[in-house]
Amino acid sequence: MEWEMYSDAMVFAEQVEALLYKREDEYSLFIGILEQIKEGRYEEYYLGIAKMDGEIAAVCLMTPPHPLQLISFNGYAGLEKSIAEKLMDSGILVDSIIGDRQTADAFARAWSAKKGTVPKEVMNQGLYRADSVNRKLVKSPGTWRVASGKDAQLLEEWMLLFERDTGIAASTPAEAARKIDDFLERKEVFVWEDRGEVVSCMKKARPSKHGITVSFVFTPAKYRRRGYARTLVAEVTEELLEEYDFVMLYTDLANPTSNKIYREIGYEQIANPVHLKFEEK
Repeated sequence: MEWEMYSDAMVFAEQVEALLYKREDEYSLFIGILEQIKEGRYEEYYLGIAKMDGEIAAVCLMTPPHPLQLISFNGYAGLEKSIAEKLMDSGILVDSIIGDRQTADAFARAWSAKKGTVPKEVMNQGLYRADSVNRKLVKSPGTWRVASGKDAQLLEEWMLLFERDTGIAASTPAEAARKIDDFLERKEVFVWEDRGEVVSCMKKARPSKHGITVSFVFTPAKYRRRGYARTLVAEVTEELLEEYDFVMLYTDLANPTSNKIYREIGYEQIANPVHLKFEEK
């Protein structure tokens, strides 16, 4: 295996984007984060390419403290083990990984065998794509709008609750405030209002050439089971499809309610990524 790490995101992108865009929907997370790196939104990042017989066999990306993303294009036996060893030799600490199950499991076994850790499944994910929206859905009362500064405090609170509910890395209140300020400045967050009260939210993220991703879908407990989130996601997805060919989202497959809701809207599962975290024995 030939292995090279890149400090220049533009050079890395020139090498890998043609391969990534062959499956733009499935690799949308990798593409989106790579675009953010190119925009200078991350101070620290790692980018690597593995080649076999002169051809790109795998690519990886990591923006600490976020998980390693690893894509294997050809399924060469032992490739993930070799990449794990190269990352260790470079002194890079990997504490979690996101990828298709076979690739993530193979890397996790190799990493844990060397580091004495145990891979724990954080989330068994469904990657969904929508090309159109079911217009027969019964809509909840209210309307959607782009969130503004007046929503910041509420959205900061919801961000912390969302992270707790989903089990993803928890932000401090100050970190949540910074995230929300950034989202609002970029006009990425949408809220649903019913009778003047904000009852649900979502955001758009990581646009690529033909698609964009929906995330941070959240409704506080007291407003749930009224269809607010389903209606908000449906309405904004339809709006996004005016500009993009498709819209993506990730779900926790352990949550049958959210998966049912997205299928009702018009999303279809196209892949089954997994998020694994390495814990001490």
